[in-house]
Amino acid sequence: KPIKPREVMARMGVHLGAARKARQDASQAREARNALDAFGYASITVRAVDGRIVWQTPLARELLQAYFGEASPWAPEPVQAWLRRHVLADNAAERLAASLAEPPRLAIEQGASRLTFRLHQQAGDSEGGGDWLIVMREVSDAKIIESMSLAFKLTAREAEVLYWVVKGKINRDIGDILGASP
Repeated sequence: KPIKPREVMARMGVHLGAARKARQDASQAREARNALDAFGYASITVRAVDGRIVWQTPLARELLQAYFGEASPWAPEPVQAWLRRHVLADNAAERLAASLAEPPRLAIEQGASRLTFRLHQQAGDSEGGGDWLIVMREVSDAKIIESMSLAFKLTAREAEVLYWVVKGKINRDIGDILGASP
């Protein structure tokens, strides 16, 4: 006391501006996450130091549950080990910087389906390894055959034959796989 009206108004303006900026940043982050959800990307953000899942899309939650069982706030052990190997290892930063290429992807096979994990980018601070955005993609023979059928207007059987031709199989092998004559 005494109050200086100009100083009080200036301080309030600074605080209100900071609050507006924080709200805007949170809104942009929420919109980005909603866009990932809407386009069907399976993404998770994992804290490298302890393997905790900080954020995940609904599709990512479904895929993790399908491939690794119960839902958990922690990334599955193979994912944690892969992340530690490529982010937290003693020379990981130098390897990532020197190669300019992303580290090898992690692939988990389950029958005719395969779930791959790819390090996309670091989110947040780099202290303790930071949080990493990981993009997952599921590939299965059935989905590929279905998309080929739709893309080329083929019957399911024709698309399946084409799929095996693309895989390098010969007529005899395709006949054996499909239970038909060569």
